[in-house]
Amino acid sequence: MATLSTRTWTSVAALAVVMAGLLFLPAGSLRYWQAWVYLALFFGLTIAVTLDLLRRDRALLERRLKGGPAAESRPLQRLLMLGASIGFIALLVIPALDFRSGWSRVPLPLVGLGDVLFVVGFGLIARVYRENTYSAATVQVVPGQVVISTGPYAVVRHPMYASALLYLVGTPPSLGSWWGYLGLAFMLPFLLLRLLDEERVLARELPGYDDYQRKVRYRLVPGLW
Repeated sequence: MATLSTRTWTSVAALAVVMAGLLFLPAGSLRYWQAWVYLALFFGLTIAVTLDLLRRDRALLERRLKGGPAAESRPLQRLLMLGASIGFIALLVIPALDFRSGWSRVPLPLVGLGDVLFVVGFGLIARVYRENTYSAATVQVVPGQVVISTGPYAVVRHPMYASALLYLVGTPPSLGSWWGYLGLAFMLPFLLLRLLDEERVLARELPGYDDYQRKVRYRLVPGLW
């Protein structure tokens, strides 16, 4: 069996090839500079987080490698992850098609703002990893798992989703496209349904989660929901 390090870097390399293909093939050009910046940020941060997990929390990294629709144990979650995955693909492909056809123009300062939202969201995800070693890529409760109520979990019950939402919101302008929000609009209902189903699983299977729900009222956005 390949080592964890080998499997991790192979997955990162494969993801880089797939994401580059989803951006540059529909764009029909390598002059899509916004895509180059986006990929540099995405994989620069991914490499930094991966190195940190290899050094600090290899069990979490192992759990994060097992993601996607096929990794889910229940049909509902497989369906929700499939929908979310299709939405993420659209989030990349639609801006690339926009670049090719010139459907919309995003001013440079707003491209920069999209990049900032992306980096902040990704950074907050790394913070969640440091707080919660049980933050798997699948909906599950593992032996020995406990409720985490510190750090970002003291603010909202699902800081991973909240952080991901920041970088997803930043992605279309980062890629120079307003039409890219169609991909996010498709993706968002699947993510929210996944969050609600995950809460039901945690309340049923994780001791103390009911008390945590009463203590931390908001799921995703403080003061709103």
